Amino acid sequence: MKGVHSVRVIMLFFFVLGMPTAWCESQKPTIIQAVGIENEYADVIAQIGGQYVNVTAIITDPNTDPHMFELSPKIAAQIAAADLVIENGLGYDGWADKMLSVAPKVDRKVINVQRLLGLNDSTPNPHLWYDPKTMPAVVALLTDDLIALQPDHAAYFRANQAKFEASLTPWLAALAALKKDFPGSPVAVTEPVGDYMLDAAGLNIATPYSLELAIMNGTDPAPQDVTFENKLFSAHKVKALIYNQQVTDPLTEAFLNAAKKNHIAVVGVYETMPVPGYNYQSWMLAETNALRDAISENLSTQSLARGVH
Repeated sequence: MKGVHSVRVIMLFFFVLGMPTAWCESQKPTIIQAVGIENEYADVIAQIGGQYVNVTAIITDPNTDPHMFELSPKIAAQIAAADLVIENGLGYDGWADKMLSVAPKVDRKVINVQRLLGLNDSTPNPHLWYDPKTMPAVVALLTDDLIALQPDHAAYFRANQAKFEASLTPWLAALAALKKDFPGSPVAVTEPVGDYMLDAAGLNIATPYSLELAIMNGTDPAPQDVTFENKLFSAHKVKALIYNQQVTDPLTEAFLNAAKKNHIAVVGVYETMPVPGYNYQSWMLAETNALRDAISENLSTQSLARGVH
């Protein structure tokens, strides 16, 4: 679901404005204080920054709706004190921009993934971390920013960048194999959460995009779209249902039940990285392997919790 957060941003603005202004001083941090608004970005910061960063993830719970959390004074203080921040953009976490604007810090590095990728504000799908092109671009800029903050450790950061890029190989290979072995296999979805990954795997998303967007944005879908989606299951026109495990409502639960009733495999996807047990790379690989199991063996992986299928 797209980020429409019910947060008390205005009140927290005043809280931040009343905080000590020590963070405005320009100096190289001994330990880089970093914030990843979404925990998948925080995970990547930790992998590249290693021992020279202290990382805080704001949105962390894969079992709750990520759009319903509330900013607290503690979170406001963490963002205000940050030397480096990664935010998603595309309205998914727009409140973070507002928090940063009222708590400026000299030499702070802010990576807005939307802007990094050159995406227009009208780009409909904000779930950028599912695109295999996203994290290599993020890590390249992240490494440069870490070096700017701590130039003495440039070689360390570059080595971690190379290690991260190499560690993406199993995921990219799994996507390529899925595309080669099952080109154009039809799947249904509830929201466009995993669409970038599905496209990279060469799968055909049969669900009307208008239905995906309506569910994501919390608006009433067209009745004909709902009928079309249900027929995908009853007529066995799709190999799997890609189901947003994290944000559900009666309509998506009805689609889930229809898929199960018609023996369509279900693959649960998340907006927040499941933890513990995963880093970004292993999470993406697990999702891709679950897709392959669904398409090739009609096996469901409704949850990515370790051992739960």
